[in-house]
Amino acid sequence: MSDQNEYTPPKVWTWESESGGKFASINRPIAGATHDKTLPIGEHAFQLYSLATPNGQKATIMFEELLQLGCTDADYDAYLINIGDGDQFGSDFVDINPNSKIPALMDHSTTPPTRIFESGSILQYLAEKFDVLIPKDLKAKTQCRNWLFWQMGSAPYLGGGFGHFYSYAPSKMQYPIDRFTMEIKRQLDVLNRHLSENEYMAGDEYSIADIAIWPWYGSLVLGDLYDAAEFLDVASYTHVVRWAKQVADRPAVKRGRRVNRTWGPEEDQMAERHNDSDFEG
Repeated sequence: MSDQNEYTPPKVWTWESESGGKFASINRPIAGATHDKTLPIGEHAFQLYSLATPNGQKATIMFEELLQLGCTDADYDAYLINIGDGDQFGSDFVDINPNSKIPALMDHSTTPPTRIFESGSILQYLAEKFDVLIPKDLKAKTQCRNWLFWQMGSAPYLGGGFGHFYSYAPSKMQYPIDRFTMEIKRQLDVLNRHLSENEYMAGDEYSIADIAIWPWYGSLVLGDLYDAAEFLDVASYTHVVRWAKQVADRPAVKRGRRVNRTWGPEEDQMAERHNDSDFEG
């Protein structure tokens, strides 16, 4: 392999310039708010601040599944956080999530209101609050949580690794693309082997494990992520494709993936969500 991009790290790294790539203007090595910004609060107990990235879709799909199940107390307002503009570094948002990542959720049904951040934590919080979408059987419940935490640990390789170097890096570099492609194909094989023997991630029952994994790996094999379906030969992972299509056909998934989306076909967009009637437009 060519050594034209060989880099010798300094003894102490210092932040001297933007890192390059699509999100260079918002990448920084320090935490905390960059500006004061008050977040709106709607009429429902649950206030979600997010964007329809794969992590954001987990929360909105979860809420729509809860409402589909008849959990009327799960109605929610969803406000747009434009991460490209740095909305996640506003003071109110950082108060909810000091890590400045979407989605972030406030539950105003408690006193004082409860803040919930990290998508996996949001899924578990809502599933436990409404006692749904986690299997009751201990073995299946453990399977559900195994795969939920698998997703939380694995997806950074897909998004921050493969997705970054394949789609967003300012130049194409073979070593990181090869490195992360190998890992993503290994992960797809892990899923494919599991789904060859299970209808859903926790067995026969749809759960928060499916809700966590589908926006990343389901979208990937359906050709909706990084325009990488052909490159990764996703069609060869037949059981993952079967599962991805099955989940994609759920009405709550169709609704949830639209919320806080401001790109793509107009009929797929919904910058904010406040009532079920918003989907009629």
